[in-house]
Amino acid sequence: MTRTPRIFGPGGRVLLCDGRPVAPLEVADTARSRRKGLLGTDAVAGALWITRCPSVHMVGMRYPIDVAVVDRDGTVLLVRTLLPLVGMTRPRRRASATIEAAAGAMASWGVRPGAVLAIAERE
Repeated sequence: MTRTPRIFGPGGRVLLCDGRPVAPLEVADTARSRRKGLLGTDAVAGALWITRCPSVHMVGMRYPIDVAVVDRDGTVLLVRTLLPLVGMTRPRRRASATIEAAAGAMASWGVRPGAVLAIAERE
């Protein structure tokens, strides 16, 4: 029996990069949703914005992801691709949130240090 892949997303909001919409977005803003993140999923459609999250780890993850760490204003401080089981980011001064997406997504969306990410409601 084949297991159905668990895909996270797409969320009910939109991720903006420098003012332009780039992906559907879900926001993890409760203690439970921040702890869970993308754990238990096999892929991500869109992105996950984890509030009050200055760093992430890949323990228990099944697939590589891109992460962008942002400050309170949404300015990107760091962009990395993390590998399952071994990847992690260290806490960064001024970090406020971490955005997670499929590996390669951040580059295709133009997310780089200095870019500004924001959350918008879907229209």
